[in-house]
Amino acid sequence: MISGKARLAGVMGWPVSHSQSPRLHGFWLDRYGIDGAYVPLPVRPEDFEAGLRALPKLGFAGVNVTVPHKEAALQLVDEVDPIARQIGAVNTIVVKKDGSLAGFNTDAFGFMENMLQISSTPPNPDRPAVILGAGGAARAVLASLIDFGLSEIRIANRTIERAEALAQSFAGPLHVQDWNNLDRAMEGAGLLVNTTSLGMTGKPPLELSLDRLPSEAIVYDIVYSPLRTSLLETAAARGNPTIDGLGMLLHQARSGFEKWFGTLPDVTDELRQHVLKGLNG
Repeated sequence: MISGKARLAGVMGWPVSHSQSPRLHGFWLDRYGIDGAYVPLPVRPEDFEAGLRALPKLGFAGVNVTVPHKEAALQLVDEVDPIARQIGAVNTIVVKKDGSLAGFNTDAFGFMENMLQISSTPPNPDRPAVILGAGGAARAVLASLIDFGLSEIRIANRTIERAEALAQSFAGPLHVQDWNNLDRAMEGAGLLVNTTSLGMTGKPPLELSLDRLPSEAIVYDIVYSPLRTSLLETAAARGNPTIDGLGMLLHQARSGFEKWFGTLPDVTDELRQHVLKGLNG
């Protein structure tokens, strides 16, 4: 039951009807018996700043921010966490006691927490990682892997100029690879991460040879629709440990939930099945 003292949070986006966040956070609120609510907030881009400024007045503890507002949020909040600034986007906002807004990005946390939960062994810092893509998701993955202490990270993108710009914006052991010569980038790698939309439902397939990828290397696809992409199927068939993208979605939500509702929730198989039902309609 929700009382007059319920804590409020939500997700701002345009559109926002596709978001699984209300289903996800609603599960946790029920699971932990918390007096609170998490609601979808469809906000047009031209109304986004006004919507943010209204949060303290409406009694919200904070919100998640999704497409197309993540970059705008970085410029509008009063305080930005260093990781969010490094990634260049905010996906979690907390309303502080004085009414100011603090912005965070939890994607890097979600990426690594998912891998550490699913994989029987963490990635070997002495083995290179290969990152496919140079967008916002790639920035979050890079921030996570640099913080983890990997000795070498290889970046490949269909537009090499974007990969070079991404590498120049981070301080770390980053090396740009030619997309047309990806098989060489796989040599000796301990981790392969797809951050592109290739292989996603409705998108072109990811055409990639794994012949030179060591069989013990972890293959991680942040796509979760479909849950088992062709990349993961191919990797599993040759014996590579695989990780799908649903866990990243679930883990990235934990930090915001704790900030708003005071409890750090767990990611369980029951939660995965609950969210999958929402994804499958």
